[in-house]
Amino acid sequence: MTVLAAAAALVLLGRVTGLPWRGIGALLALLWAGVTLAHLTLPAGHPVLAATGGDWRGWLALGVVATLVIGYRAGVGALRQRAVRQAEPPAPAPAAGFSAAELDRYARHIVLREVGGPGQMKLKSARVLVVGAGGLGSPSLLYLAAAGTGTIGVIDDDTVSNSNLQRQVIHADERIGMPKVFSAQAAIAALNPHVTVRPYNRRLTAGDAAALFADYDLVLDGSDNFATRYMVNAAAVAAGRPLISAAITQWEGQISLYDPAGGAPCYACIFPDPPAEGLAPSCAEAGVMGALPGVVGAMMAVEAIKEITGAGQSLRGRMMIYDALWGESRQITLRRRADCPVCGHVAPG
Repeated sequence: MTVLAAAAALVLLGRVTGLPWRGIGALLALLWAGVTLAHLTLPAGHPVLAATGGDWRGWLALGVVATLVIGYRAGVGALRQRAVRQAEPPAPAPAAGFSAAELDRYARHIVLREVGGPGQMKLKSARVLVVGAGGLGSPSLLYLAAAGTGTIGVIDDDTVSNSNLQRQVIHADERIGMPKVFSAQAAIAALNPHVTVRPYNRRLTAGDAAALFADYDLVLDGSDNFATRYMVNAAAVAAGRPLISAAITQWEGQISLYDPAGGAPCYACIFPDPPAEGLAPSCAEAGVMGALPGVVGAMMAVEAIKEITGAGQSLRGRMMIYDALWGESRQITLRRRADCPVCGHVAPG
């Protein structure tokens, strides 16, 4: 009872003074050691021995049991901490060529297994050309910039108008009248200063398209007319560049990756002739739901990021059709035409 009272007093003293449990345990260990030492050194019949049980073997057994309990708890705690460390996602490894600000900005990409540091570096080194800074080009440009695409080219000869702002989210009211490529450049600079924007304020022509495309790794076509789409497709085939092309009308959009050099068809394989006059009205004539180009344009950016990093399965050889009105999507398998006048001569790599 004397020893128990002394132990209780030590515990109370430790709690009052704010001593951690490890320190209180050390005081109790010292008390046990002192009692055990007294039993081993004092002569038989000594009053201290009588007051502390009279037998040293009981105290020795108590010490052994306490040691086993403490060791067991320490082992369980170590295993638990190890399990927690293994369950935690690994911290992104520092990537060469990135500033601290870039590592923090792209951290959610770098921790993705399919992207990682190497994939993010591919994005930083990539050069992507976007044809058109309108409904489809707006979200594509914004998400490519946010993703850290190193060099982004944008070609368009139009200016921002009030009617554009219902769907062309890269532009703003105060930039009405400004060339769209410069409006897009301003928005991208405000979003991500770590990327380079090359604005081409002119209409794309067949004469300069192939040479321009050769300076980029990937081309995204967000144009709104068939003449431009056929021209962009021919130039991409001539330059040997993959082409992500999409189109929208009213509530429906479609997207595919055209790449004859990669075994996929080109745009002309699937649409050898433009539709007859009046069968495919423009957005100005038929209307378009404002958020639809945001969905399809974001898909274009997703496919571009996958193509650059090698993540997942691209839409090469497949077309995705999205019906926003009914919330449905479907896919169609696409195949090359051996007699295609645009890409029939291209051997898959």
